[in-house]
Amino acid sequence: MLDPRQLEALAAVVEHGGFGPAARALSLTLAAVSLRIKSLETALGQRLLVRGKAVRATPAGQALLAHAKQVQSMEADLLQGLAGGADGHWQSLAVAINADSVASWFLPGVAPLLARHRLLLDITIDDQDHTHDALKSGAVTGCVTTLATAMRGCVAEPLGVMRYRCVATEAVAQRCRSASGRVSPHRLLELPAVIFNRKDALQDAFLAQHFGLQQAHYPRHFAPAIDAFEAAIELGLGWGMVPEQQLMRRPGRPALVEVLPGAAVDVALYWQHWAREPLSAQRLTAAVKAAAQGHLAPMPDPAPTADR
Repeated sequence: MLDPRQLEALAAVVEHGGFGPAARALSLTLAAVSLRIKSLETALGQRLLVRGKAVRATPAGQALLAHAKQVQSMEADLLQGLAGGADGHWQSLAVAINADSVASWFLPGVAPLLARHRLLLDITIDDQDHTHDALKSGAVTGCVTTLATAMRGCVAEPLGVMRYRCVATEAVAQRCRSASGRVSPHRLLELPAVIFNRKDALQDAFLAQHFGLQQAHYPRHFAPAIDAFEAAIELGLGWGMVPEQQLMRRPGRPALVEVLPGAAVDVALYWQHWAREPLSAQRLTAAVKAAAQGHLAPMPDPAPTADR
């Protein structure tokens, strides 16, 4: 049998990024946390953590953390069931979501469920191309991701397409056009792009899809907050990729226009989650799928396979 105190220590070290912060979070001595981890590694006969400047879980540690979170969720469901579903017991679910999805459709879609079943969300914000790393590490129970292939022990369910438009102020958009009025890639690349963070590759996808430009070089502003990101574009600091949904909900805000009218970048999103989910996580999965269906564009039909 696995020792729950040792699992708790392992989870704390990974969550807080080190033995010292984990000891403070658990109100234990550093030696006590170290001993619990060492005892767990000895019992299992393998390393669970990679020690270094930033402590991280090994593949075995990641699998153990995922198991521990599943057990915790199932125990919470059991306790709530034994109590007859009475109010007073809150349960936390950890998820990884891209910033554009959180405010635009994820939270509005799952809010009724959270209130009805007294669920708490522990949200990790990351780029949609990287959220699955948190699920792989065992840090979360589900994630909104662009990864279509289900990871080991997980299910990948299609959610829909989030469509992005390249927008700017009218003045900036005019500077991107040649004397004939056509968008000039050369002029566009002379102007700064406003980018959410260094993992954001939407602007590169736009340049590749619509201008055939690979690994283009251009000046960049980084604004890793939704309000700051949009404000930077509104202030004329540069051009940027904004979800179509957000462009339709901008009452009273400065006007933005498409740099290349009609051109878009479509990002297909999936909900990856544990294959064996406790009841609370099953409810969240159902709510996420329903929310996506009501807000995202449908997935494109798969290309037909040629007969041989």
